[in-house]
Amino acid sequence: MKGVTVVDHPLVQHKLTIMRDKETSTAGFRRLLREISLLLCYEVTRDLDLTTRTIETPLMPMEAPTLEGKKLVFASVLRAGNGLLDGMLDLVPAARVAHIGLYRDHDTLQAVEYFFKAPSNLEDRLVIVVDPMLATANSAIAAIDKLKERGATNLRFLCLLAAPEGIERFTKAHPDVPVFTASIDEKLNEKGYIVPGLGDAGDRMYGTK
Repeated sequence: MKGVTVVDHPLVQHKLTIMRDKETSTAGFRRLLREISLLLCYEVTRDLDLTTRTIETPLMPMEAPTLEGKKLVFASVLRAGNGLLDGMLDLVPAARVAHIGLYRDHDTLQAVEYFFKAPSNLEDRLVIVVDPMLATANSAIAAIDKLKERGATNLRFLCLLAAPEGIERFTKAHPDVPVFTASIDEKLNEKGYIVPGLGDAGDRMYGTK
């Protein structure tokens, strides 16, 4: 699909299989989500701009590569997005963090906002929005809408699983925002869940129902 990158690294796919298994414990699911987020973060940041600076190794001075521009922003769609966020911060501890509180109305499947907090100067930063599931795409679209309202222009969306219907809606609403995912699953069911999927990521992370 245009504008979508599927991260097919063997370790990503192996960990995802264990996460899908309904017998995987809450602790195991949480640990695997943190581990897989490191690998996904590696891919979504693969083409970051670099510059150089002068350093001294124990042997000699050199011009060494370093990231260019302002700090990244990781924008977590609460609550499940925090599962990806934690691992990504292990890899990029200097990143700024935005939190976007959205929940899905189970009757309308529309996203309802209840919290938003983001760093300043979003227009000068790459903003990577994280949410494990791109299902109906209502929450993802609402999150991107809010960030654009606050000035963000350089955005990427990172998820664990995506449904074809969600990708279609998201890319139509925000064709300028590339999507990175570990898998494009078969479809959405009548309740708006991804199948075969892995269930509700937030519930499996926190042991709730």
